[in-house]
Amino acid sequence: MNDSTPESLPEPSVIDPRYLIDLKTRGHQVYPVLGEDELKRIRRFATGRAWRDGDYVFRALVDSPGMVVVLSGQLRCSRSNALGQRVEVHQFEPGQFTGEVSQLSGRPPLVDGVAVGHLEALVLDPEALRALLMAEAVLGERVMRAFMLRRARLIGEQPTGPILIGPPGHPRLFELESFLSRNAQPYTRRDPASDPEAAQLVREHWRQEHDWPLVAMPDGFVIKNPSLLEMGRFLGTMPRITREMVYDVLVVGAGPAGLATAVYAASEGLSVMVLEQRAYGGQAGASARIENFFGFPTGISGHALVSRAFVQASKFGAEVAIPAPAMRLLCRERPLRVELDDGSCARARSVVLAAGARYRKPELDDLARFEGRGVYYWASPVEAKVCRQQTVVLVGGGNSAGQAAVYLAAHAHTVHLMVRSSGLEASMSSYLIERIAATANIVLHTRLELASLEGDDAGLERVHCRSRSGGPPVVFDSHHLFLFIGADPNSDWLLECGVELDRKGFVLTGYEATGRHGGRDLETSVPGVFAVGDLRAGSTKRVAAAAGEGAAVVAQVHRFLAEQQQESSAGAD
Repeated sequence: MNDSTPESLPEPSVIDPRYLIDLKTRGHQVYPVLGEDELKRIRRFATGRAWRDGDYVFRALVDSPGMVVVLSGQLRCSRSNALGQRVEVHQFEPGQFTGEVSQLSGRPPLVDGVAVGHLEALVLDPEALRALLMAEAVLGERVMRAFMLRRARLIGEQPTGPILIGPPGHPRLFELESFLSRNAQPYTRRDPASDPEAAQLVREHWRQEHDWPLVAMPDGFVIKNPSLLEMGRFLGTMPRITREMVYDVLVVGAGPAGLATAVYAASEGLSVMVLEQRAYGGQAGASARIENFFGFPTGISGHALVSRAFVQASKFGAEVAIPAPAMRLLCRERPLRVELDDGSCARARSVVLAAGARYRKPELDDLARFEGRGVYYWASPVEAKVCRQQTVVLVGGGNSAGQAAVYLAAHAHTVHLMVRSSGLEASMSSYLIERIAATANIVLHTRLELASLEGDDAGLERVHCRSRSGGPPVVFDSHHLFLFIGADPNSDWLLECGVELDRKGFVLTGYEATGRHGGRDLETSVPGVFAVGDLRAGSTKRVAAAAGEGAAVVAQVHRFLAEQQQESSAGAD
């Protein structure tokens, strides 16, 4: 078997940076040329179209053509920026096809497509594209591999998408960068103090401090200090939710449990909408490396794992809305409704609660002031970049803290790992404890806790700590504090609906919630509302367990929907 065969290559991930190294040697997979037999099979799903020379086939952030397969002529894809500059991305020849993972869910492209010469092509809208992927396994695998590699290239080798412009360290700039990075959205960042082109945009568009950051979109439009919701609407990650649409399954939360529910429900023909407040993957998506997940003996980053699950859910037709914070669950009427923070409501016949938990925050004065300016709750490549060769303080004794410490140690000068207890043995896996002990620039501090933070408007400067064993206070000169001190259930928004919770706020299911044995052990006290993953009382707080519950709940949803259908039919008779 030679290196060019698909079987000898690792499965692509749309965010794994290791995959960017050999893209130049994999042109046959990034931009494959389909043969006559493959084109013949595609025709069953496609619509024939033709364009004259110079016609726009699609425009960045405007329309969503799905996949375009060139039969004759050429299709040039390029991108522009707010300065009017245009960069060619690729020119598609006969037998080649356009698209990347965004087109699976109908999101608009990040580039313009223009006909070169008389262009004849086959067009597959998102629904037809998904039908092709389901019906043609071998051909579908070839298309999916190309899509994922192209997204990796857009992120790594060919940065496109929004251009973020602002002073380094600005909290809103950091928030936008984190949002885009965790959702595998291509972007670039420019500092107007050192970049003349960025400085020109600032002179044209910036008027006051509140305008930071500026965001130059791929269509040339410049936005001042956009919210995450505005970014989601511009990029197509936040689809329009209408009152007329009633889904079979509404999943709240896109962590491992929610994504597993979406994959299995959508693959079995149910209509699925997933609501996620910030980024798919949840806390698992922020894990630097997971080494005890079944089937990955060399380990995998949490972001890479959930990224594949997100693409898989899109492949089967699940819709994912980001950012879409759920504010209220309304269940007095049917269908069930989930109200979002913009006042809109998503409606569904069943709801699966997979909202997980929210990061726990210590009671410290000025904590909010330093969030995004030195205080972080996850460790991703974005955070690793800003603390390169600097001193880092990390608080927490669980597996997430251990994974983050090892990951950050590869970038930072020193990582001070703090725990309140006398050691790590009671809360962390042994393989992580051994790795921390073997990492020279990780310093473990036991019986120590946070006391206060010190800094100014520019950001964090010092972390003050106190000893729990009567020792002297400890002060770390550090601009970077990572907090991994656990999480609380994200269940406050369920109170109005009457979903029963335990004393800690986790959702009760099965016999504890309904008083009934058997049947639907993941159902809550409200019929048709289910709970899976970390939000569920008694759940095992592991990625594999969450994914397993997400898969298992689909069979119970099927039974509930079937019973509702039977009751509806009986009532009609």
